[in-house]
Amino acid sequence: MTVIDARKSSGQRGFVIVAVLWILAALSSLAIVFAAYLSASTRAIAVNETALQTEALVSASLELTSYQLALADERAKPPRGGFHFRMDDASVQVAFTSEAARIDLNFASKEMLAGLFTTLGAGKDAAIEYADRVVGWRTRPVPGSANEEEARYNSAGYSPRQAPFVHVNELSLVVGLPAALVERALPFVTVFNGSPDVDPEIAAPEVIEAMPDKPANKQDPFGGNLASLNAARPASQPSDSAKKDASTTTSPCYRVETTIRFRNGRHTASEVVIAMGDKVEPYRVLSWQDDIAPRNVVSRRGST
Repeated sequence: MTVIDARKSSGQRGFVIVAVLWILAALSSLAIVFAAYLSASTRAIAVNETALQTEALVSASLELTSYQLALADERAKPPRGGFHFRMDDASVQVAFTSEAARIDLNFASKEMLAGLFTTLGAGKDAAIEYADRVVGWRTRPVPGSANEEEARYNSAGYSPRQAPFVHVNELSLVVGLPAALVERALPFVTVFNGSPDVDPEIAAPEVIEAMPDKPANKQDPFGGNLASLNAARPASQPSDSAKKDASTTTSPCYRVETTIRFRNGRHTASEVVIAMGDKVEPYRVLSWQDDIAPRNVVSRRGST
C-alpha cells in the first residue's frame, strides 16, 4: 500500500512539473508576441510621427511662400524663388516656380505640343500626329457630327475625355503616345498654367526649344543662336518675338518644392501646386505629391 501511494505521489509530481513547463512555455510565447507587438507599434508610431512632422513642415513652407508672394506687387510677383528655414530637428529647403514655366496641355497650340515632342526625340511627322491626338483628347466633339476621335479608341477599350485634362498623367491615356515619350514629357507640362504661352525666363531648355517663336537674343540651349534669324533686322526695330518676350507670361499658380532633411539623416521631398488667392484665403492647394525625387533647389537662378 505504501509503495502504491509513493508511485501515485511521484506521478502527480511529474504531472505538475509537465503542466508548469507548459505554462512557462505559453508565458514565454506570450512575452515574445507582446515584445514583437510593442516593437511594431513603436515603429508605427515613429513613422506616423515623422509623416505628421513632414506634413506640418510642408504646410509651413506653403504659408511662407504665399506670404512672400503676397508681399510682392501684383504686377511684379517673382516668377520663381527660394528660401531655407529650420524647425525642430529638420532643415527645410524651399523652391517655388510659376506654372508659366510649363506647357499647359489644355491651352498649348498644336505647334507647341509638336515642338515639345520633337525636342524630346519624336520624328517630325510622328510629333504632329501626337499633337493632334492631344488636341483631340481635350476638344469637345461637335454635336451631330461623326466622332472620329472616339473611333480611334475603340481598340483601346475606353473613350477619350474630349474635355480639358484634369491631370497631366492623363497624357498616358492618349492613344498612340509611346509610354517613354509621355514619361519624358511630364516634367515639362501642366494643367495649371492657364495660358497658351510660357515664360521663357524660367522655362526649361526643352520648353524654350518647343516654342514656335523662340525668344530673340537668347542662346539656344542646344548650341545654336536663336537671334541669328533676326541678325539682319536693324537694332532700332525689335523683332515681334522680342516684343512678345518683353511682356512676360504670368500665372496665378506656383509649384512649391520642399526638401526636408532630418537630423537623423532621413530626407524627403514634396511637390505642391498652389493658386494664389486673397486676404481671406491666401492660397489654395491644387495638387500635393509626397516622396518625390529631390531636385537641386540651391542653384536656381533668381532665388531669394
